[in-house]
Amino acid sequence: MTDTRPVTAVPVALAQPVRPAALRPGDQVMLVSPSGPTRPERLARGLELLAGWGLRPVLAPNAYARHGYLAGSDELRAADVNAAFADPEVRGIVCTRGGYGAQRMVDSIEMAAVRADPKVVVGFSDITALQFALWRGARLATVHGPGAAWLDQRLPEHSAESLRRALMTTEAVTVSRLATEETAPVVVAGVATGPLIGGNLCLIVSSLGTHDMPDLTGSILLIEDVGEPPYKVDRMLTQLRRTGVLAGVAGVAVGQFTNCADNWAVSVADVLADRLGDLGVPVLGGLPIGHGDGQLTVGVGTSATLDATAGTLTVSPAVA
Repeated sequence: MTDTRPVTAVPVALAQPVRPAALRPGDQVMLVSPSGPTRPERLARGLELLAGWGLRPVLAPNAYARHGYLAGSDELRAADVNAAFADPEVRGIVCTRGGYGAQRMVDSIEMAAVRADPKVVVGFSDITALQFALWRGARLATVHGPGAAWLDQRLPEHSAESLRRALMTTEAVTVSRLATEETAPVVVAGVATGPLIGGNLCLIVSSLGTHDMPDLTGSILLIEDVGEPPYKVDRMLTQLRRTGVLAGVAGVAVGQFTNCADNWAVSVADVLADRLGDLGVPVLGGLPIGHGDGQLTVGVGTSATLDATAGTLTVSPAVA
């Protein structure tokens, strides 16, 4: 039986995050596929970038495994994550992509190994489930950023530099609201401080009722999504409201909601403003964090300041 015992259940804002060491040139990073399958040609550019930063990327044994819409069986995907945490030579874990499947294997992660040797973990989308599990089981601060299945047309040079800084420096990151983002009209003025937690909205909602769902009291909730029409975004936010988990948040950071439109005359920004605008806390949309072009990288599980009046989100490093 794997060690999935939770640390003491406390609100995110009262927990002390564990920040792994920043990556340095020469460090080995392992590429794992905890969710959907990928192909060698999709990883070529990501491998090139990591090597260009002086890192030594290696593929997990089952990185290219495939079982329908999963990157191999649950056992194989969990084995790769566990092997990465157990190997003292591996200093960072880079997820290849999201997709679907992380929730199926997170209960098999050896949390004792995670706590014994904390490492940088980067990913987003379906990887939100893995990040929630690592927070619950080890209070591990992780990195919300692109995976190794890199597309230059979506992720230009400033996206690559944002990821490099988050992994290899201890500088705070400030992300500014972009008026060109679809969620930019969603703003409730004010300033909030607290740990940034969250990620993909679908995965946050899918975590409700599980032991991995964090207590969001005092936190700044980060949300983003892709391919969800406005009525489904409405449904997910309404579920979060009805369960009461939004009642104690200090603020909401709204990232990219990419390709979230249908034939109804209601935009995703309309829905976000309606469902978040009356929470009584600062809300800032237009942040280039998520599945859209120019995605930027931030730490999650670490302290942040949301200044919706100024239009900025400043996040402390997830690494030490």
